[in-house]
Amino acid sequence: MSDHPLILGIETSCDETGVGLVRGCELLGDEVASSVDQHARFGGVVPEVASRAHLEAMVPTVRRVLDSAGVQKEDIDAVAVTAGPGLAGALLVGVSAAKAYAMALGKPLYGVNHLIGHVAVDQLEHGPLPEPAIALLVSGGHTSLLLVNDLATDVVSLGDTVDDAAGEAYDKVARLLELPYPGGPHIDRAAQRGSASALRFPRGKWGDGTYDFSFSGLKTAVARHVEDADRSGSPLVLADIAAAFQDSVVDVLTRKAVDACVEHGVSTLVISGGVAANSALRALAEQRCAEAGIELRVPRPRLCTDNGAMIAALGAEVVAAGLPPSPLDLGTDTSLPVSMPLAV
Repeated sequence: MSDHPLILGIETSCDETGVGLVRGCELLGDEVASSVDQHARFGGVVPEVASRAHLEAMVPTVRRVLDSAGVQKEDIDAVAVTAGPGLAGALLVGVSAAKAYAMALGKPLYGVNHLIGHVAVDQLEHGPLPEPAIALLVSGGHTSLLLVNDLATDVVSLGDTVDDAAGEAYDKVARLLELPYPGGPHIDRAAQRGSASALRFPRGKWGDGTYDFSFSGLKTAVARHVEDADRSGSPLVLADIAAAFQDSVVDVLTRKAVDACVEHGVSTLVISGGVAANSALRALAEQRCAEAGIELRVPRPRLCTDNGAMIAALGAEVVAAGLPPSPLDLGTDTSLPVSMPLAV
């Protein structure tokens, strides 16, 4: 039996109710109840629908993860929960549930940062993270470059999206191309049948001397291409559009991530978040990291998307660092800064 405490992690920042059990860097259980199908007909997440789905899924999901891990709730040593960033109502459901479990079990509560959880989860697959490391977080709501000096106490934002996140751009372009929601997997599959060199779309904030990202202009360029084709009656080659769009996104993401590693003298890059499951992003990142002598760490796709395991993993780091528990009047923060691994 490991001496590390058993951490229950609860994640409800968006449309997945995730519950995980972690001991140190060992993943014991990971269960997710997704409400994505309920949002598909709206073409995006509806906050009220997500909040109600979390309410309905919370207790059954906790029961499933305990059963799958073969542990009793009394075995839990601490409860970690996403306190932000995320959707206000969705966060409130998770934090309220975590408080209830912590109080009922007489265990400490830790409100942690969703974004840093995406980095911490890599340790469950690849072991302790070398520090410092650079992390590229790419999801539907966030595109960020982070310098990770210490997961529990010292994370610095190097750059962020100034408009649409990469995953958001995927969803909007998928809608333009009449592909289903969520758009990322559908564009990725279509792109594999197309030619990225058939079209040239812009690279937002390319070579601007910052580590910020912009994908709104790219989305607009795709929209104009579709409109021009409709007006002229020219045939639209969906696979080529998808390939060229995706090539622009992954080109900028990987270039800036590798540049950040080189500038800061860091030899480890972690890519996580839902878009990290994208085949083109993984392939180009592997190529550019190999050329630059950088170790690339990417969790398996299930751990890239929102899940409770990542929150439990960060909770384990916070507990190991000896940080004080959060108060039971812990609130939520929809824009919790990445500089705060632990909410106060």
